[in-house]
Order: sequence, then C-alpha cells, then structure tokens
Amino acid sequence: MTTYDADVIVIGAGLAGLAAVAELVDAGRKVILLDQEPEQSIGGQAHWSFGGLFFVDSPEQRRLRIKDSHALALQDWMGTAGFDRAEDHWPRKWAEAYVDFAAGEKRSWLRGQGVRFFPVVGWAERGGYDANGHGNSVPRFHITWGTGPGLVAPFERRVREGVARGLVQLKFRHRVTGLSRSAGAVDTVSGEILEPSSIERGQGSSRTVTGSFELKAQAVIVTSGGIGGNHDLVRANWPERLGTPPEKMLSGVPAHVDGLMLGITEDAGAHLINRDRMWHYTEGIENWNPIWDKHGIRILPGPSSLWLDARGERLPVPLFPGFDTLGTLDHIMKTGYGYTWFVLNQRIIGKEFTLSGSEQNPDLTGKSVRGVIDRARADVPAPVKAFMDNGADFVVEKDLPALVRGMNALTKEPLIDEAALRRTLVARDREIVNPFTKDLQVTAIRGTRKFLGDRLIRTAAPHRVLDPKAGPLVAVRLNILTRKSLGGLETDLSSRVLTDGGEPLPGVYAAGEAAGFGGGGVHGYRSLEGTFLGGCLFSGRAAGRAAAAATG
Repeated sequence: MTTYDADVIVIGAGLAGLAAVAELVDAGRKVILLDQEPEQSIGGQAHWSFGGLFFVDSPEQRRLRIKDSHALALQDWMGTAGFDRAEDHWPRKWAEAYVDFAAGEKRSWLRGQGVRFFPVVGWAERGGYDANGHGNSVPRFHITWGTGPGLVAPFERRVREGVARGLVQLKFRHRVTGLSRSAGAVDTVSGEILEPSSIERGQGSSRTVTGSFELKAQAVIVTSGGIGGNHDLVRANWPERLGTPPEKMLSGVPAHVDGLMLGITEDAGAHLINRDRMWHYTEGIENWNPIWDKHGIRILPGPSSLWLDARGERLPVPLFPGFDTLGTLDHIMKTGYGYTWFVLNQRIIGKEFTLSGSEQNPDLTGKSVRGVIDRARADVPAPVKAFMDNGADFVVEKDLPALVRGMNALTKEPLIDEAALRRTLVARDREIVNPFTKDLQVTAIRGTRKFLGDRLIRTAAPHRVLDPKAGPLVAVRLNILTRKSLGGLETDLSSRVLTDGGEPLPGVYAAGEAAGFGGGGVHGYRSLEGTFLGGCLFSGRAAGRAAAAATG
C-alpha cells in the first residue's frame, strides 16, 4: 500500500494555487504547496497586477448607467476569442462557464471574502469593429480596492489558516523536475531543493541546488504559470501569423515565470495545446526603477494619444490606444520595427495615463481615499511624472522641433521627419473644431466621453495636441512587453488534465495560466482584459474542489 505525504500536492504558489489550496482546506484535505521561489514571493504575478476583474452587469456598472448582460458578454467573448480549432472544444466550454461565473456568483463570492472594488469601471479592449467582432461592448474592468495584493490577501489568509490547522505544508525553494507514477495514477513529485534566498519579491533568486526531494500524494495540481519571463520560450512559440518576434522585448513578469513546468507535465503525458496563442502588450516602457531583469511597465492609455509607427505614420483604424492589443501587435510586426510612439501633451498624459502594476498605483494598492483624490487633482499623477522625469522612453519638450530631435536620439535611425509629423498633428487638430469629424479617432474620443467614468477620470476633453496651453509636448517610445500565455494544458471542466487522446491523465489537475486559464485556452486568440486574475480564481477553485472530491 502506497504511503502518501499528503492528499494533494499543489505546484505553484500564485493566485490559482492559493485558490486551489483554499478549497482543499475547506474540504479538510492535507496539502503540500510547492514553489521554486522564496516565501516572500507568495501570490506570484497576481501581487504585481493592477487587480482588474471582469464582471458582467455588476452594481458598479449599473450605478454608472452601463447596460450589460450575460448575452452581450458572451457575444463579446466569442467574437474576441475567434475559436477555430478542433482543440478549442474545452476552451469554448470554459469560456461559457466563465461568463456564467462573471455574470453570476463571482462578485458575491469575492465580496464574501472581504474583496471590494473601485467604483469607476474601466473600459479596456474596446475593439472598434462590428458587434460580433473583438472587444468589450461596454466597460467591464473592475479594479480591486488594494489592487493585486488586495486580491491575493484573502486567499493567502485561507491558506495560512490551513497551515495553522495542520492541513497545509508550505515548501518554498522546491523546484519540481519530474512527475511520475508509482501505481496507476501520477502520484510522485520529484525535484531539487534550492538554497535559501532573502531577495526581495520579484527579484531573481539563486538556482544553487542544495538537495533533492520526492513527495507522494493522491493528486497533483499544476498551477505554475506561463512562459512570459522566458524570452527563449516566447520566441520558440511565437506564432507565424505575427511574423518574426521583435529584437527587443521587455518583461511584464519576473524571470521565474519560466514555463518549464509545462514541459515537465507534458512529459508525464499531458496534452499541451494552443501554445502559439499568447498575449503581449504593445505599450511597454522600461521601468526606470526595475525590480527584475528587463522589467517593463504597461501603459493603460486613454484614447487621445496619436499612435505612430517607427516612421511617424499613424496606425490604421481602429488601432487606437486601448482598442485592440493583438491587432496592434500584428500591425507593428509588419512594419519591420519592434517599437512605436505615442505623441501627446501634458494635458492628455495627466488625465489618460495609468500605469499597470500594484507598485505603480500606491493610492489604490494602499486603499487610500485621500491618495485617489490627490491623484485626480494632480496635473500629472506622481508615478507618471516619475517616468516623465526618469524614463528612458520619454521625451518631454516645449516645441515640436525639440521633440523630434529627442525622439530620433532614442532610436538607431533618425526616422521621424519634423515636417511630416507637423502635417499629421495639424491635420488632426483641425478636426477638433467641430463636434463631428471624419477622423475616426476623434469620433472615438467623443464617444468615449459619453461614458461617465471616462469623462470624469480617463479621457481628456478634445483639444489640439499642439495647443501651447496644453503643453509641454510628450513622446513615448513603446516596446513589446511579454505577459501571458493564452494556451496551456488541456483540461476538462473539472480541471482534470487530459492526454493527447482526450482522456484524463490520472491524478493530475491544472489551473491558472498553466491551463490557459482553463481548458488550455479559454481566451482563444484574444483577451477581453480583467479575465486573467479571474481565470486564475475560477480554474483554481474548480481544481481544488475536484481534487478534494477525488481524494480523502
């Protein structure tokens, strides 16, 4: 008879892993939680996030007179995902289940654990195509009060309560290198013990091996994340449809998001699908105060900045700031250059730039009402001003000739022509005179401001970019920023990992980014945003409950 060290082993102490362990504790199961990083990194990528969550027909939406529905959200999800492969069977099922969750118990379930939300709903991934195409038809991006740390906290608390009850063992600095069977099911987890590390959260930790381990359990849940910190793996999986990967990429996640556990699980018999589907941002800027290598921050832009390619040409309709991330990435890769530009002024940057990440939003992360008020009153929020003053990608000048000189100084080739850029800006500014226009970006700006939330805090009133009263002028070089894997381990709705033949791999479950946030690719080709953290929670909860039911 096999002797087990625990009922379930969970690999990965990010949000999905914490959610799974919390459910296992509720069911009274004994759990070992493994992670290759030190304990101070508990919560994983979620800690660094802005805390955005996708809800459907929420009280926050209704207060802002947003009319949302399950049918509209499902229409948006399916139009965005573009499922078109035989292996999209389970991803489609997960998508339907997730929209049910977002329109149903998701909000009340989180509120029951003490999670609260900022009252103004954001409008990410606006699309710009027809009703059946990509994008959110209405604002659905709900910011967690406390950002990522505020969302991690209740699940970490539940896990630590499990530790206090003797149900959970936390084993950090344990790097898994193999999954194997001693009977019919996968029940053995083996690997290396890494030396202790006192580095700060997110920094690169030592990979010096001090020992080995082998643990057994009735079930294993893989919640190890994606590949965004491993640029070699990103390049190896880069889709042909997007051309050649850019020469320079920033990292939106720490280096330990290395994707190695995906290959280990695949070697044990798992089916890894949609590995060429990935979500990288096009508005990445180098962090002037980096925490990890190649640390990039994403700008969450309002709609008013002029978006120019490396040669100074405006991006085509509807590739406006905040409208279609993957469509923009596709276009950029066809230009032959891996960077683009925002050109704007201080009035626009002060109202429309939000920086992604918990550390870039100390008011929301610290749950400071006063801080939020001060941010709204500031000409430029302090975190954004710090990038204007210190960021390697920022050029701030009083006049256009100086701005162009600064832009050209940042690149290998001086590609921006001052006269051409002036013509572009003057032509755009002429379209501001009337409340109607042929310039579809200006039309989009005016349409955006019909939403109360955007008019209050996210979209500047239409004005001339070259208006001296709105200056100084600002140019921001934008880089490709690696972030999320949209493919992953194929799972059924119980989070059981499937084999190439479509049968469950005995004893193995997966959740979070490792499972493509459910099914091996719940987002299809594109994301509606606010769905990554929620996908970790939903799939982690499902994996924990299913593993609890199968063990004990």
